[in-house]
Amino acid sequence: MARLFLGMTGLLSGVFGDQVRFIPQDGAERDIQSLFREEPIEVEGADGQIVRIDAPSWRVRRDLAPETRRGDLILVPDGRSYKVMTVYHSGSPASDAFLICELQLSA
Repeated sequence: MARLFLGMTGLLSGVFGDQVRFIPQDGAERDIQSLFREEPIEVEGADGQIVRIDAPSWRVRRDLAPETRRGDLILVPDGRSYKVMTVYHSGSPASDAFLICELQLSA
């Protein structure tokens, strides 16, 4: 069943995403085609419950930034930087599933 969804996150990021600069605490910084949103979103939590994220969020393919954790930074195309506060793993079994990160504007 996972094969059915394989490649969907790449397609969504490519069509609706932008180049976001990922600056991990450990490792090399890099540009990643991904989805940054300032509008509230709803995601499924680890326990299957719906979680509403009112803060800005970043959706990135898990295989492109598997080391993403609290404290990492992203730089969006307009020059603002955000700190990763929480990382949610989507329930998808696909190898290219999204990570959804709750963000806070960095000073």
